[in-house]
Amino acid sequence: MNLKNKYALVLGAGKGLGKEIAFYLAGRGVTVATTYFDWPEESAASRRELAELGSDHLAIKADLRSPVDVENLVTEISGKFERLDILINNIERGGMPIVHGEYTSDQWDLELETTLKAKRWIFKQTLPLLKDSGDGAVINISSIAALVGRSGPAGLIFNDGYSAANRAISLLTETWAREAAPKVRVNELMLGFFETRHAETTRGWALLSPAEQQAIIDHTLIGRTGRHQDVIKAVRYLLEDGDYVTGTTLRLDGGYVLGGSKVPPMPKGVT
Repeated sequence: MNLKNKYALVLGAGKGLGKEIAFYLAGRGVTVATTYFDWPEESAASRRELAELGSDHLAIKADLRSPVDVENLVTEISGKFERLDILINNIERGGMPIVHGEYTSDQWDLELETTLKAKRWIFKQTLPLLKDSGDGAVINISSIAALVGRSGPAGLIFNDGYSAANRAISLLTETWAREAAPKVRVNELMLGFFETRHAETTRGWALLSPAEQQAIIDHTLIGRTGRHQDVIKAVRYLLEDGDYVTGTTLRLDGGYVLGGSKVPPMPKGVT
C-alpha cells in the first residue's frame, strides 16, 4: 500500500502508542482521524499538535463502548473524508492487578467493553468504507496477555478478564479477514511490554518492586521492553509491505512468551 493520500482512523490516539502511530501516518502523507475520550491533558496536547499539521486532520471525542457514538463517529468521518483506507483498532482498558487488586463487577465490564466490544463495533461500522477503498487495511492492536494470562512475572500486570478479551481478538481477526477479503486486509499486532504500555511510564510498573520489574525484563529474550519505534516498524510493514498478509498475528514482544523455557545443554547420550 502506498500511504500517500490515504485516509486513516486511529483509535486511542490521545497519548502513547496510538498517538505515535497517528503522527507517523500523518508524516507519510495520510489524512488522519483520531479519537479521544479520557486523559484530558494528554488528549488536549495531542489535538493541538495534530491541528498544527494541517486542518484536514480530525480529532473526535467518542465513547467507543457506545454503538451510538461509534455510528456518529463513522458518519462524521464519512462526511469529511468520503472514504477510509486504514483502521488502527487501538482501544483497550487493562485493569492491572497490582493497581486494582481483585475485580469488581464494574471493572470487569469496563475491560471487556473497551478492549473487545469497542473493537467489534468500530470494525463493523467502518467495513463498508474500507471495502469501498478497494485497498483497505485493518490492524487490531492486542496484547500477549492473550497467551500468558495472569501467570509468571506478568501476572501482576495482566488481569484475567483483560487476558480473555485479548484472546478473543485473535479469533475476531481471523473472522474479519475472511469477511473483508479480498478488498481489505485484517491483521493483528500483539504487543508485549512497551514503555508506555504495561511498562516504565505506566502506573502499574511504578508499583512493582525493582525485583518484580527485573523479572519481567529477564523473562524477555531481547532483555528490554519495547520502544515506540519498534511498533512503528511493524505498522509500516503491515500497511506498506505486507500486501500478501492477512488474517495473521504478528507478535512483537521481544521474546517474552518464549522466555520462561530454557534450552538445556545437549546430553552426551548413551551410544
